[in-house]
Amino acid sequence: MADQPKPSTTPGTPSPETAGPEEWAGMMAGIAERSQRLVGDFVTRNASNPAQAAHLGMADSMNVGAAFLELTQKMLANPDKLVDAQLSLWKGYMELWRSTALKAFNGTGGPGVEADPTDRRFKDKDWQDNQVFDFIKQSYLMTSRWLQSTVRDVEGLDPQTKRKVDFFTKQFVDAIAPTNFAMTNPEVLRAVAETKGENLVKGLENLLSDLEKGKGRLRVSMTDESAFTVGVNVAATPGKVVFQNRMFQLIQYTPTTGEVKETPIVIMPPWINKYYILDLRERNSLVKWLTDQGYTTFMVSWINPDASMADVNFQDYMLDGAIAAKDAALGVTGSKKVHMVGYCIGGTLLAATLAYLKVKGDDSVATATYFVALTDFKESGDLGVFIDEAQIKGLEKRMDDAGGFLDAADMATTFNLLRSNDLIWSFVISNYLLGKEPFPFDLLYWNSDSTRMPKAMHSFYLRNMYLENNLAKPGGITLDGVPIDLRTVTVPSYMISCREDHIAPWASTYEGTKLFSGPVRFVLAGSGHIAGIVNPPAAKKYNFWTNDKKAKTAEEWLKSAKENPGSWWTDWDSWLTPQSGKAVPARKPGENKKYKVIEDAPGSYVKARAV
Repeated sequence: MADQPKPSTTPGTPSPETAGPEEWAGMMAGIAERSQRLVGDFVTRNASNPAQAAHLGMADSMNVGAAFLELTQKMLANPDKLVDAQLSLWKGYMELWRSTALKAFNGTGGPGVEADPTDRRFKDKDWQDNQVFDFIKQSYLMTSRWLQSTVRDVEGLDPQTKRKVDFFTKQFVDAIAPTNFAMTNPEVLRAVAETKGENLVKGLENLLSDLEKGKGRLRVSMTDESAFTVGVNVAATPGKVVFQNRMFQLIQYTPTTGEVKETPIVIMPPWINKYYILDLRERNSLVKWLTDQGYTTFMVSWINPDASMADVNFQDYMLDGAIAAKDAALGVTGSKKVHMVGYCIGGTLLAATLAYLKVKGDDSVATATYFVALTDFKESGDLGVFIDEAQIKGLEKRMDDAGGFLDAADMATTFNLLRSNDLIWSFVISNYLLGKEPFPFDLLYWNSDSTRMPKAMHSFYLRNMYLENNLAKPGGITLDGVPIDLRTVTVPSYMISCREDHIAPWASTYEGTKLFSGPVRFVLAGSGHIAGIVNPPAAKKYNFWTNDKKAKTAEEWLKSAKENPGSWWTDWDSWLTPQSGKAVPARKPGENKKYKVIEDAPGSYVKARAV
């Protein structure tokens, strides 16, 4: 993180050590006056902003209020259990007060309520060393854990309501953490003393700037976006755009070896995000690594949809996306086969596409690789909180109001809520309370470079995958007149999942191994949805698990799995190589005159920012 604001050097300003009450009061009055002026300027600039009014007046489209009303009714229906829970909390407070008093008088009192070692909110030493802040911390931890366990133990709620209540209870307790407030955060109080309140003024400036940037909606700055340029210091692996249509541009990367494997690779990233998570920097770029291993590598760069694409549906992503990319790669290289890779929703699309191609008699896909991709959505993880019929209808109305697409900010907010302490509150503290400038970080720059979703596709995807799990049902969905049956897929498959994935839980992705008829190699990586995939061998981080034996459940598979050091990339390469044909002279973009170079990589589609 950037350094804290420098202390004021105005002559006559009292130092934190010598300032008396009157001087501090005068200093804070000055801060209040400047803050009032900043807010007034902001209100004047945004008085006629319709987007701001729309965001501020947004209804409870997720029906959270109704869920908590039902929770309250169930709790009141069992008053004995509620009384027991309240007594338990009271006893906890009494023990905390006793322990705190003993510690104050004679240094004893027991360990008290400890934070999880991985909870970075309480890493400041004063949360342990200062008795006041230690008491605040323990009180918060005890209350928040009590609240979550009490809500979780309520009986009689349907599964979706229970999941929603549990999720938003966690959001509530995360939001009220003492770290999020200036007067109960020791690091912020030190900054106030050291900078004479300049951190608060700078924080207010940052807050108002983010409100303006979000057009009335708070768009928290996670990184210094001016530090990155797509195609210069991110998404910079050399290559050319060799094909494009209304859905995507196809990038062919410049080879780095004299000879390449005969079978090329086509990567389909999720169109929920931009592709360059797989090409952030040279040292962690998957596409750079693949070209270095001798693969002719193609990347699909999806267009960022606008209102003109409101009617684009999942079928269009298959026909004009996945299949068009495959055919273009085959045409460019002259190869008879192609390896196809699908990341997240790109993998879901890949599975459906292979079932479609089977019916059409197209056997041009040599292998299929699925990066953290769900094909059976029965247990979809925390994202399921946001998906039920009422919420989908509300979302459809919002997409209609927006012109036929899901605003990129809505999608970004959803994913940020899944890790709110890391992706929301940590930046609230740093940017707004400490007044720091965001640190340049390529991963967070990518995370902020959001995309829109066409209404027709998004509604189809949410209903048929998350809500009804139709892809897992033979003939459950029909694309271009073809009933999709994943059981007909005989293409060899490599499925990589991540043990700490909160978007595509690995136990759920494992269920996909039961849907295909062809051979499946399932591999489990460490870490989460992004870090577990973007894990180059040179980093020597995390581990991965392999198991050649089939198992009925994910848990059984893991019990007898072998843990391997380092990156799963090398395992994937070992699996791909024998299925990649002979060595052939390297293919340079533009050599095939039927596929002339359109522009340099990364192309223009990826540069269109939604927010």
